[in-house]
Amino acid sequence: MNPNPRNLILNLLLGVSNEPLSARFAVASCALFGIRENSTRVALVRLAASGLVEAAGRGTYRLGPSAAPLAADVATWRGVGRRLIDWDGSWIVVHSGPLGRSDRAALRARDRAFGLLGLRELDRGLYLRPDNLAGGVAAARERLFKLGLEPEAAVFVARCLDTHREQRARALWDCAALDSGYRETRHRLEEWLVRADTLEPEVAARESFLLGNDAIRQLIFDPLLPSPLVDADARHRFIDAVIRFDVAGQSIWKRFREETTP
Repeated sequence: MNPNPRNLILNLLLGVSNEPLSARFAVASCALFGIRENSTRVALVRLAASGLVEAAGRGTYRLGPSAAPLAADVATWRGVGRRLIDWDGSWIVVHSGPLGRSDRAALRARDRAFGLLGLRELDRGLYLRPDNLAGGVAAARERLFKLGLEPEAAVFVARCLDTHREQRARALWDCAALDSGYRETRHRLEEWLVRADTLEPEVAARESFLLGNDAIRQLIFDPLLPSPLVDADARHRFIDAVIRFDVAGQSIWKRFREETTP
């Protein structure tokens, strides 16, 4: 499925790091996916109005203040393997019971924060994940609050769950699906890299964006579970494939950018 202009522009801005994005390049990029110039320019105006992008100069844009916290978190995906430590069986827990349910923006931010840290709901208002992230509960708490979780939430470590809850906790994630996802995506990326040099430049740019965007999103929202819940070796090979694919995709898009915005 082709991306909408809003998401495509935001992903382009994430991809160019601190460099500004010209409206001309945004239009050319969106055209690869059949998006008309008017739709692209309307998307830029709406993104600017929402604070997700801001003007960086005449006809150029950068990420705006509303996108900064999430962008900073997402930008760390390449070092995801360094976030992990051995698991001692304890759990990072968030109690969201006292938090409100009527503020939709707060709910979206909360759900996004839980999703990015791989938290799942065990009992009503009680979310958890294995305590296998570098920095432990203090780093997890800080990251959750930066991503928008309300500071009233209690974030702590739990040990020695009762047998029933321990079994339920370990079953909150579809670990078999995660393992198969690692293998299938790695295979898809590696197959594409083998034939990438045979593709026309515009085809290569379009396909590398679609495949790379899906793979990076899969990695960003991966719960990073420890062994024995998932196959950690399969995940390591998947991460390595995503990083290699991203390097190739960045090179393809750099050439496309140079050709479309001289």
